[in-house]
Amino acid sequence: MEGLKTSDYYFDLPKELIAQDPLEDRSASRLLVMDRQTGATSHHIFKEICSFLKPGDCLVLNNTKVIPARLLGAKEDTGAAVEILLLKRMENDVWETLVKPGKKLRPGAKVVFGDGRLRAEILDVEEDGNRLVKFFYDGIWEEVLDSLGEMPLPPYITHKLQDKNRYQTVYAKFEGSAAAPTAGLHFTKELLAQVEAMGVDIAYVTLHVGLGTFRPVKVDNVLEHHMHTEFYQVTQEAADKINRAKAAGNRVICVGTTSCRTVESAVEADGHMKACSGNTDIFIYPGYKFKVMDGLITNFHLPESTLVMLVSAFAGRDHVLKAYEEAVKEKYRFFSFGDAMFIADLNKEGVRAE
Repeated sequence: MEGLKTSDYYFDLPKELIAQDPLEDRSASRLLVMDRQTGATSHHIFKEICSFLKPGDCLVLNNTKVIPARLLGAKEDTGAAVEILLLKRMENDVWETLVKPGKKLRPGAKVVFGDGRLRAEILDVEEDGNRLVKFFYDGIWEEVLDSLGEMPLPPYITHKLQDKNRYQTVYAKFEGSAAAPTAGLHFTKELLAQVEAMGVDIAYVTLHVGLGTFRPVKVDNVLEHHMHTEFYQVTQEAADKINRAKAAGNRVICVGTTSCRTVESAVEADGHMKACSGNTDIFIYPGYKFKVMDGLITNFHLPESTLVMLVSAFAGRDHVLKAYEEAVKEKYRFFSFGDAMFIADLNKEGVRAE
C-alpha cells in the first residue's frame, strides 16, 4: 500500500536550511499555512497565527520541560571519555539512557562526572542497545544534574546554545524531556496572552519527549517500526477544555506532534477526553483516524521520520511533501529552531491571498 514504505517520506533537504540558532524574537519565525483538504498554501509570520484562530478554539500545548540530559564523564578505570544521554527515569535513581561509546560500557562499568559529585554504574544492556544506569550522588538530584548536565540538542545542531532557555518553551513546567516540543518554541508570553484575549481556550497537557525523537526509522516497512514509550498526563482541567470545545463544534488545535500524540492517546473510544496519565507508544501514520485533533501547528521535520508520517496522516502525504518542496524552494528554516506550519480545514477566507 502506498505511503507505508519509509522511502515514501523522503525529500531532499539542503543542509544550509537546517536552522542552527534560534531567532532573537521567537514569534518572528515564518509560518506556512496549509489547507488540510486542498493543500493550498500561503506564507506568513508566526505572530500572525491569531488570524487563523477563532474564538472557541482550544489550543493544546505540551508543558514538559527539557532537563540538561547530556552528561559528559570519564570511565573510572581508564579515564576514557563517555557521554550519557538520559532518556527516561525509572526508579531508585535508575535511568534508561543512550551511551557513547557503547562497546566500552558493559554491565559493571563505572563512570565519573565532573568533580566526582556524580557517579554511575551500568546495570544492564537492553535489546535495542540502551543502557540502564544507576546514579550515585549526595544532595538533590535536580541540582546535581543542573550543575553537570548540558542541554541535549539534536545532533543536526552543531552550534553551542548560548542561552539554555531558548531550548525551552515559555510555558515549560514539568521536568522530564530529553528534547523540546519544538512547535511551542514560537510562542511568546505576549502572543499567548493575545490568543487568550481573543477567546481561544488554552489546555496544557504533558508528554515527556524521549527516545523516539532521536531514533530514525530503520525499517522500510512503516508497520515494522517500533515506537518507544513516553510518559504523558492529561489533567481534568485540560480534558474539560478539550471536551467543551468538541461539544460546541469548535476546533482542537494541537501545538506540536507531542500534544497530538498525547490527546490521541488519552481519548476514549466515544471521542470523550479523560483525565489520565501513563505511558504511550502510539504511532500515527497514514490511515489513522484522528479522534480529537482538528488542526496542527508543527515545525518542519526530518525526511523519513515518524513525525513526517504523523503530519501526512493528518494532511495527506502528497499535500505535505508538496508543501515541504515549496518550503525548501522558499528557503524556510527546518527542524528544531526552524519555521512552522499551521494545518487545518480552512474556508475560502482562511488562506489570505499574498
